[in-house]
Amino acid sequence: MSSISAAEWDALPLTGERTVPGIAHENYWFRRHEVAYQYALSWVRGADVLEAGAGEGYGAAVLATSARQVFALDYDLSAIEHVSRKYPQVSAIRGNLAALPVADAAVDAVVSLQTVEHLWNQPEFISECARVLRPAGTFLISTPNRLTFSPGLDKPLNPFHTRELTAAELDELLAPHFRVSRMLGVHHGPRLRRADKHFDGFVAAQLAEPPATWHPELRRAVTAVRASDFVVTEDKVDASLDLFAIAVKK
Repeated sequence: MSSISAAEWDALPLTGERTVPGIAHENYWFRRHEVAYQYALSWVRGADVLEAGAGEGYGAAVLATSARQVFALDYDLSAIEHVSRKYPQVSAIRGNLAALPVADAAVDAVVSLQTVEHLWNQPEFISECARVLRPAGTFLISTPNRLTFSPGLDKPLNPFHTRELTAAELDELLAPHFRVSRMLGVHHGPRLRRADKHFDGFVAAQLAEPPATWHPELRRAVTAVRASDFVVTEDKVDASLDLFAIAVKK
């Protein structure tokens, strides 16, 4: 009987619904998510933070380097068990995002990155995030930009997404409970723009065929991507890859 390493035992399966670190062919998507967590750090410094939709937990661990404490919430039991084992610096909680198991006005900040597009009742989720925030609390939310993620399509390209948003639609979704102080977008930086030109679309090249058949040049380019290869800016938000809103509870 072959032995299983601790790393292999502790790995969370890649389902397509969440991003998992440490998988070579998923590195582009992981880094594209990671940059949003890094950008969020200055907004959660010294704060009590709830991450709503924590997934594998790597993002909650990033937030914990700046926050006073981080509660990582997800509905998936296997994910919560994984977070508890791998990231003891955060408090893992299982719960429904439409009915957060958190008291009113319990946290200074709610972080929810790449999650709202998966939900059937988005307004209810936004209302719940406002409920658990303290007065003038901060809500940090990111989501794929519908204009570039599923361009011209009637329904999302990703089968796990229920509704994707434009910047204007995200602002409208937040408006009943939050004032959006900044609407930003995640863009390719210089190195990835060069990769776009070289591969005639870096993302399209990755999606064109299974990773097992990728050309070695594409594989090397994907595994070399770092969070620093992305830029978060208020410029040209409608052309961004992902939207990132910083909102304040009304």
